[in-house]
Amino acid sequence: MSVVAPAATAAPDAPVLAQPKGPRRRTGQKPVGGVAASIVLWGYAAIALVPLLLMVVSSFRTNADLITDPLGLPSPVSTQSYREAWTTGSFATYFGNSLLVTVGAVALSTVVSTMAAYALARVHSRAFRALESLFLSGLMLPIHLAILPIFYLFDGLGLIDSRFGLALMYGASGVPFSIFVLTTFFRQLPGELEEAAALDGASPWQTFWRIMVPLVRPALATVAVFRFVPIWNDFLFPLVLLRREEKYTLPVGLTTFFGENATNYSAVFAGLVITTIPLIVLFLVATKQIVAGLTAGMSK
Repeated sequence: MSVVAPAATAAPDAPVLAQPKGPRRRTGQKPVGGVAASIVLWGYAAIALVPLLLMVVSSFRTNADLITDPLGLPSPVSTQSYREAWTTGSFATYFGNSLLVTVGAVALSTVVSTMAAYALARVHSRAFRALESLFLSGLMLPIHLAILPIFYLFDGLGLIDSRFGLALMYGASGVPFSIFVLTTFFRQLPGELEEAAALDGASPWQTFWRIMVPLVRPALATVAVFRFVPIWNDFLFPLVLLRREEKYTLPVGLTTFFGENATNYSAVFAGLVITTIPLIVLFLVATKQIVAGLTAGMSK
């Protein structure tokens, strides 16, 4: 009787490790698209800075040098144009008016909008939802389209040629945008914070100012900057609502100065630099808060 030997069981194949098809990318290495985007953005920033640098350099040159060599460097550096613009051109007065109107309007708008946004974010009722819709409807109409009704309103209230009235108008026009931004931030804050504050004996007012407002500081900085810039640069409303030159803001005063010194290019460049400096300083100081305010809520 023949015995058939059982077939040998084949040993299982050893697992084969998949070999990478291409070279591995180093950790932290930017993709090609990211590098190209960075190059484009840095190139755009460099091109955008050229007029600004040209303006600053030209302001430190004499008018005769600008006429003979418009793109040259200041040699020697002259500050005569700044002294002329600040004193003779009344830029000290214009600067003070712009600062008074802009800071007052931004402060008024921010304070009112912060309190209103907190109430709208925390109270859930149909009346408050309707009130929020009413506030937000102000975003649909650009304020410059209402210049004629505003002029007649100010004329009836005796606020023509009033810096206080101009600041009130700017502050009121900024309330819809500020409420839109701040309401979103307040709604992201947990209600447990208010409950804990109430258990510790804090009043609603103390809870609002000492706990809730510091938590939305990035949003407040964003709102303040986004309102400061258009008010500081606005030309139309000061031109229409102000009468006397000693109450002009910088944009209107700069136009008047340019008309009187059309050939004094150095002084005009100095006036432009004086007008631009507060905006540059504001962005440099508040950049971190602006970025935090714009990116809040994008990631969990």
